[in-house]
Amino acid sequence: MKQILFAAMALFFSTSTLAATPWQQVKQPVEGTPQSIGGFSNGCIIGAQPLSLQGQGYLVMRSQQLRYFGHPDLLAFIHRLTNKTQSYGLGNVLIGDMGMPAGGRFATGHASHQSGLDVDIWLQLPRERWSATQLKNPKAIDLVAGNGKQVVESLWQPQVGELIKLAASDNDVTRIFVHPAIKQKLCQTAGSDRTWLRKVRPWFGHRAHMHVRLRCPADSLECEEQAAIPAGDGCGAELASWLEAPAKLPNAKPKPPQIPEPPASCKALLVNNFKVE
Repeated sequence: MKQILFAAMALFFSTSTLAATPWQQVKQPVEGTPQSIGGFSNGCIIGAQPLSLQGQGYLVMRSQQLRYFGHPDLLAFIHRLTNKTQSYGLGNVLIGDMGMPAGGRFATGHASHQSGLDVDIWLQLPRERWSATQLKNPKAIDLVAGNGKQVVESLWQPQVGELIKLAASDNDVTRIFVHPAIKQKLCQTAGSDRTWLRKVRPWFGHRAHMHVRLRCPADSLECEEQAAIPAGDGCGAELASWLEAPAKLPNAKPKPPQIPEPPASCKALLVNNFKVE
């Protein structure tokens, strides 16, 4: 078994394409004291916990993909956030990808979400709970105009701005990634309370959701924190540089991603918990 796993790992990490990953074969969390290991884009997790699929104030989408696991700190953040959105009458929070049972790299969709500290939250707040069919195949709402320079005003809802502000105001949150046009809209409507804007970072592709990232837990000694974000609200020259840059260069071929080897502790975790189905 281990020889098969080593061969699979060697093949995967020697290529620059996003083939199916061995992490997807781990169907249950690894038992142990919760530990986020490595970086957000190259890590794993011990003791991950599943977010309840029947919680109040939120809806878990695409649960069939088994991407609703995370560090207990991430689950606690989601509950704090949804308690606030419920108390403010904002609607149901739509929970997208968190992490897999042992973390690690997805085959498609993300480079991050590997250490149990990231969650995608869609930027819509339905009043009614969705059916199982809707949750299995949800429809995103693209809030950004085709030119990428501003939001679509007819689709923008003030409560979406409130949702982002509530998330950014949480002490455990270090970054929230949204499309530059969404960041611009927040800058325009924030008013005098602007301290939370610093955590909201522009990033292409996040047109219908925000990507929330937590700080490393204090007792996760192998967790790799990101560098501190710049001072200020990020609404000046930094944001302008994103809005002026083309989202995609014409006729440019994207370089294949270079996939790093996981930390030693993650390799050991994978070897000890790998299951072939």
